[in-house]
Amino acid sequence: MKKTSSKVYIAVGLGILLAGILLLNMRFSFKSYLMNRYYPTNEQVLAVFDPTNLNKSQPVKTISCYRGVLTNTALWSNYGDLETALTKGDVLITLETWLKGSDYTNNVLTEVLKGRFNKQFNKLAAIVAKSSHQVFIRWNPDMEVPAGVYPWQFKSPNDYISSFNYFSRKIKTYAPNVQIVWGPSGYPGDTEYWPGNKTVDYASITLGSWSELTTHFYPQDQTTVAMLKHKLHRLRFIGKPVLIMGSDKGKTDLQYSWLNEQKNLVTTYSNTIYSKSNYTDSIKAKPNRTSLKIGVFDPNKRLVNQPEINVEHIFTDWGELERGDFEKKFTEAINRHHEVIVTMEPWRDITGKPDTAVLESILKGRYNEQIKKLFAIISATDTTVYLRWMHEMEIPIHRYAWQSQEPVTYINAFRYFMQFNGGPGKNVKKVWGPAGDRGSADFWPGSDVVDFISIAIYGLPDKNITDPEKQEALSTIFNRKYFRMRFLDKPLFITEFGVKGPENFQDKWLIDAAKTINANPHVFGVCYFNLYDNPKAWGNIKAPDWSISKQSMIKFCKLLKR
Repeated sequence: MKKTSSKVYIAVGLGILLAGILLLNMRFSFKSYLMNRYYPTNEQVLAVFDPTNLNKSQPVKTISCYRGVLTNTALWSNYGDLETALTKGDVLITLETWLKGSDYTNNVLTEVLKGRFNKQFNKLAAIVAKSSHQVFIRWNPDMEVPAGVYPWQFKSPNDYISSFNYFSRKIKTYAPNVQIVWGPSGYPGDTEYWPGNKTVDYASITLGSWSELTTHFYPQDQTTVAMLKHKLHRLRFIGKPVLIMGSDKGKTDLQYSWLNEQKNLVTTYSNTIYSKSNYTDSIKAKPNRTSLKIGVFDPNKRLVNQPEINVEHIFTDWGELERGDFEKKFTEAINRHHEVIVTMEPWRDITGKPDTAVLESILKGRYNEQIKKLFAIISATDTTVYLRWMHEMEIPIHRYAWQSQEPVTYINAFRYFMQFNGGPGKNVKKVWGPAGDRGSADFWPGSDVVDFISIAIYGLPDKNITDPEKQEALSTIFNRKYFRMRFLDKPLFITEFGVKGPENFQDKWLIDAAKTINANPHVFGVCYFNLYDNPKAWGNIKAPDWSISKQSMIKFCKLLKR
């Protein structure tokens, strides 16, 4: 009998292996494409924190956690033991919607609005409506985290809000007693995706969210107690109880003393930082302008004497104030019959040494004499002064000593300054000046110490981009930043904006800018930054030069409706 070649055995073995892999892939594809799956998870509902009734903030009894994965291609659903669990106790279902097949690259949120998941929603609602226990449904969580873990991340807030509200109403139609949970991770910028009180019963945050662990745009908290503090703070505009959830990657410990610390913090600042007057359901009304202020930061005096200009911008610090340099600059601007934006950067005194603990120093009274002197100078005129204090605080870098700091400490230092000895004169308008980035509202100090919100708009979306043509339009940036201020009731002043590149490109960019400013009546003023940026902030990259020509400024001003 002829011996079988070893090559034949190898070939047969490889064939069996490939067939096994193929069968496994088919089995996976079968489940992934044709079946909606519900299964238990290791997630934990650790506690509830209720800012509207702190006495209800406490650890919760056992809530079984399940996850449902819905696909647009599914023909039926496998509920596993979910229906049994619904008869035994309280259940939280985290529901996900995914697109498969030819629709994979579509926006899952707009597909939800088209009714692509209606049958699955209705079937689930009918099942949970039979339960005599409390049922929570958390839909498409972690939406605000720029991670790409889920297909509903990296989507516009408006798309998410519309689809969330659609989903919530669908479920409530058939299961009115279900508690709908809006489930951000608690990442900076979460409230941009807030759907509103009418369609939300609970909010939730996740301690140790997998989405957050896969992204590095913002520094991660090093302790669970710090994470809890920051995530709850970000929801201070939301008057709903918050479910505190642990990760499904392992057991999360939550000490009751941490909840007490949060309760004490909210109680301490119940009239300011955590006032119930902060709660909002939708966009807060902002006043409309009657005229538009046009200004420049122009230390080289190339544009400042143009007749269209009526505001000048001065950046200063404690050292300039103490040496008398600031008063000289301020007086010169006043003598040109211009209103003045004063951006005070409280980090260098006359020695030139930066104060790395500036917020604490302010609250301890270290700079009381400087504040007194500043107020005396800017209040000794009838001309309107816009006092912008500790700007761009929300950017997670260390360019300024007040960046990357605790929001509560920043807010207290801002309020201390603006209310010092009764505050500055009546001619002085108080300006709160975030860049307008994610998490800006975390540092909102309160309507009683703010007259204007200022934002900064520069064309470069990333400092590593050197091609002028890749700059974003002002309209694109403005719409994004303006939406982040929707819970705040003050008008806007664009105190810094600029574009780099050849003059014809700058002119084109400024045409779009003028259209955007004209279309938004809540913008009370604009101020062009006519200089190169600080080279120290750009490292090895050449700092951009935002300067424009006189002719470009004249053309821009003519386009504005004043």
